[in-house]
Amino acid sequence: MGEPLLPMPTPVLPTKRRHFYRYSRFIFCALVSLLALQLFYIQSFFTVLYSPIPINAERTLARCRALDLLPGPSTEFYKRSESDRYVLGTRATLILNARIWTGGYNGTEVLQGHIYFDKGIIKGVGGLDVNIIKRLHSQDNLNIVNVEGAWVTPGIVDAHSHLGVLSAPALSGANDGNSHNGPVLPWLRSLDGLNTRDESYSLSIAGGVTTALILPGSANAIGGQAFTIKLRKTAERSPTAMLIEPPHELNGTFPVSGTVPWRQIKHACGENPSRVYSGTRMDTFWAFRQAYDRARQIKEKQDVYCKKALSAQWRDLGEFPEDLKWEALVDVLRGRVRVQTHCYEAVDLDDLIRLSNEFKFSIAAVHHAHEAYLVPDVLKRAYGSPPAAAIFATHARYKREAYRGSEFAPRILAENGIQVVLKSDHPVSNSRYLLFDAQQAHYYGLPENLALGAVTTQPAQVVGLGHRIGHIKEGWDADLVVWDSHPLALGATPSQVYIDGISQLELPYVVDKPNSLQNVPKVPNFDREATAAIEYEGLPPLLPDESYVGDVLFKNVKNFFVPGDRIRDVFATQNIDSGVVMVRNGSIACSGSETSCSIAELADGRGRHVRIIDLKGGSISPSLVSYGSALGVSEIQGEVSTGDGAVPDPLSVSTTPTVEQLLVRAVDGLQFAGRDALLAYRAGVTRAIVAPSHTGFVGGLGVEFSLGARHKLENGAVNQEVTGLHVSILQRSRKPSVSTQIAVLRQWLFTAHAQHNGVSAHLLDAVRGHIPLVVETHSADVIATLVELKREFEANTGLPLRMTITGATEAHLLASELAEAGVGVILTRPRPFPGTWEQRRILPGPPLSSESAVLKLLAHNVTVGVGIEEPSSAAATRFDLGWIALEAGGRISRSQAIALASTNLKKLLSGNRDNNTLDLVATQGGDLLSLESKVVAVILPARGVVDFF
Repeated sequence: MGEPLLPMPTPVLPTKRRHFYRYSRFIFCALVSLLALQLFYIQSFFTVLYSPIPINAERTLARCRALDLLPGPSTEFYKRSESDRYVLGTRATLILNARIWTGGYNGTEVLQGHIYFDKGIIKGVGGLDVNIIKRLHSQDNLNIVNVEGAWVTPGIVDAHSHLGVLSAPALSGANDGNSHNGPVLPWLRSLDGLNTRDESYSLSIAGGVTTALILPGSANAIGGQAFTIKLRKTAERSPTAMLIEPPHELNGTFPVSGTVPWRQIKHACGENPSRVYSGTRMDTFWAFRQAYDRARQIKEKQDVYCKKALSAQWRDLGEFPEDLKWEALVDVLRGRVRVQTHCYEAVDLDDLIRLSNEFKFSIAAVHHAHEAYLVPDVLKRAYGSPPAAAIFATHARYKREAYRGSEFAPRILAENGIQVVLKSDHPVSNSRYLLFDAQQAHYYGLPENLALGAVTTQPAQVVGLGHRIGHIKEGWDADLVVWDSHPLALGATPSQVYIDGISQLELPYVVDKPNSLQNVPKVPNFDREATAAIEYEGLPPLLPDESYVGDVLFKNVKNFFVPGDRIRDVFATQNIDSGVVMVRNGSIACSGSETSCSIAELADGRGRHVRIIDLKGGSISPSLVSYGSALGVSEIQGEVSTGDGAVPDPLSVSTTPTVEQLLVRAVDGLQFAGRDALLAYRAGVTRAIVAPSHTGFVGGLGVEFSLGARHKLENGAVNQEVTGLHVSILQRSRKPSVSTQIAVLRQWLFTAHAQHNGVSAHLLDAVRGHIPLVVETHSADVIATLVELKREFEANTGLPLRMTITGATEAHLLASELAEAGVGVILTRPRPFPGTWEQRRILPGPPLSSESAVLKLLAHNVTVGVGIEEPSSAAATRFDLGWIALEAGGRISRSQAIALASTNLKKLLSGNRDNNTLDLVATQGGDLLSLESKVVAVILPARGVVDFF
């Protein structure tokens, strides 16, 4: 090939000609672009001009405009002169001389003064001119209430309740908590199942609850829409009339300006939806993602559609893209729905937060959230802002997800900047006593302003109604509670409740409380324990720090309660304001004044080392006993593998076992050093009496054991191998009739008496009165039949039958008959709830009745004990007793209150009546029943040691 040709040189044009061609090209391009733009506008004009306008254009445009509206109060909201829930004819009210916890300044604002409200709205707070207010109203149009320095707070807001959808009493036709029609059901609405006949409304109001968010259950990943209600009765008597700020979607309207009310939706992750639909967490979150992807697609189509509609491009536009099933999730993506999510563990919380970021929606609160305190930074990664944690104060370990729950979670979350809400999950926990959760949270370290805010201002914000409830502030709703003591004082009870400015308690019974209860309790320091909860990821060591064998001198002891036939305060009878108690080898060596019980005399000149413990006005008292739960026979109630299992029911199996085969012993299935057991031990409950787990008629033989023991072979681990014979006679569906159960019990008793040979020795012990026959039942009718059976047996055999009724919700109806028959009673729910039909006739106690069941039974000289239903409740037994003592208004002493869960329980459940063998508990800062005190030691005579914490 030849050489390549050289390129020809480009001719160089003169400068002027180059500029001419360049500008010509620019002008040409500009003219073409301008022409194209004009043609576009001309085409758009004619497209709009000749696009047929649909008949429903106005409705479509309204819908499109509404898509951009955000939730919250309107700019005109605080100009309202009356509430939208105002009841015509309601008189104005002036509350005088109140101590007002307003909820303001993060719960730190307290005002002394008055509160004036009218037409359902607070019109003035603090230093008001009373004369001006009086002149505004005629004498017949103003209620004047002088509360004489009582505390007044906003009404309690329960941000997680199933009140009305899981109704009391529980009946098959009144259970609308869960649908089982699929894992994702955003179209369902709790309002559609809200039962206005639930007996809980008035009870919850009596606890100061004025507002509740009613959620669907947690069986579904997306269970449906939730609705916020006020609890008062309405003239209309309908669920709709109870709503506060209902969403426009209820009546199909679409506002074109302003704001829209918040909507609510329930989500759930973890065990519940996985268990119901036999899936895994992976399945649940795939269901979430599918649902939100479907909603995202609809939202995007709506946005494109509305962009065209709002610019009048109607040609071939078609119908507004929507799907009624998914519209609630579309609204979630538009930021108009508050997502309330049942979520326990770190893995679930992390999954949920990733989901929120993937689809860009905010979460109002994670509910239950037992591991949230361990991973607060996970919550801070949520889209928009961190969700609140809506939690229990102490209720935990009832299933695997809740096993790492901690009583220090509220304070730890608050310290990490997470908003804390305390909720009931009613009827799982009775919302009437939601304030008790705030008291316990404060006891374990949540600051008082946040503890009160956790049941008022914070839940009001979580449900999107903080602009009108949760505060005592001018312009807010007149939802108020007047308390008989400081709201964080144990046993605080409403003396009046106002909802929408209407008083709710007719002739309330108010207990006269000590002046000391008008101040916030000075709670103990739990910094060390809270730090350990984090360090050990929710499972800190709970065994005693030390088991001490030597001499211990407890000084500055205000009360020294000693057991016996009757518990008595030795120091009170000796007029000793502050004394000492000397313990040697686990037994009391001396007690009294410092001069009468000196260290030198006790040392015997042998140079013994004496450990001195300052109780700082605390007490030494008999330890408490727990009964009624699965404590010691099941570690996690929701996990069968962690328990002893259940005794077979002889009345529901084809081949009936013999009596001897059924009298299994709880001692053979005991489990020691469980977390609930050790937490109870650290709270002064050192022993438990428990029957074998059972769901049928036969319970088997009970056992008394130590909650602080490491294993069964440890000295003192089992206090008594057989305590009593347990049976249950309950009105169960699809079970043998009550009369059948009574007939079998009658046959057992009379057969055992007639045929001594071949009959179980323990059954004979029960027949001969050596051990008690312990019958679990609730109905007064069944109790009456059991009293007759006892009389029949004793009349025919001449033998005394020791019978104890447990559960006993309706026992108060037969107080005199039980006393006459010598039948004792153990109330396993001392603050009663009509959970089932056979529990419906409760004696509610103050403020609804002057008497409680405990007080009425004691007044008739019935031997009464107090138990629990949940293992995690054991640690709060001492507060239950303190509540009973305060509620009694002086009718029983603190010694008598302690006996309810110590000596009385042993007497009612055990063949051993020796109360002198009880352990003792030392508390610092107050007595065992006080929120100011902390258990620092357990004195164990049987082991000869003192356990220190």
